[in-house]
Amino acid sequence: MAAVGRLELVVVRHGLTQWNRERRYQGQRDIPLLLPDALPGLDRLRKTLETFEFDTAHCSDLTRCRQTLAHVLEGRETAWPTCFDARLRELDFGDYEGCTYDELESWPAYRAWIDSVGEHAPPGGESTADLGQRLDEWFAELLAGCTLQGRRRVLVVTHGGVIRELRRRFEGIGFWEGGVVQAEGRRFTFTHDGGRWQCSSSSAVPTPASAAS
Repeated sequence: MAAVGRLELVVVRHGLTQWNRERRYQGQRDIPLLLPDALPGLDRLRKTLETFEFDTAHCSDLTRCRQTLAHVLEGRETAWPTCFDARLRELDFGDYEGCTYDELESWPAYRAWIDSVGEHAPPGGESTADLGQRLDEWFAELLAGCTLQGRRRVLVVTHGGVIRELRRRFEGIGFWEGGVVQAEGRRFTFTHDGGRWQCSSSSAVPTPASAAS
């Protein structure tokens, strides 16, 4: 009988920043959290994650994600191995970083980028294919470390564009449709049966109040 493995990825977006509030493209700029304004969302996320035991944590190496991880795992920081990985950074928005939609909407190149659903790279930045390639490398390494026996649960602290790309792949929705707000994310469940890993379910983290009631 073939071995059956199980993997859960709890993938969450960093907390609120000043540029989030101003609706600026952050990309790979190293913007810190906006404190204390980010705390309500972070506290809600920490309360949710208190019910989870993880085998490992993977985190973007940018400050806003490091701060988010430190807050939500406060008191449990040394409970699991943690990997800080540049491959989990946000999409590189190139020349658009630091700008808002209102500042960019009249630029033909910007409109073409939006209409291409990110398939075209912004000037000086990455396409969604570039983002997907580095996520492929990261995910392949993660899966290579998973045994085909038992269960494994991994916390991932990352960015909105990364979560969009994961949702596009595993939920089959459009890239622009897969957004999540700060300090929220998705819980993906994978099973290995018949020779390959498959995503069997996806749900919101934290669970929406309407679904929890």
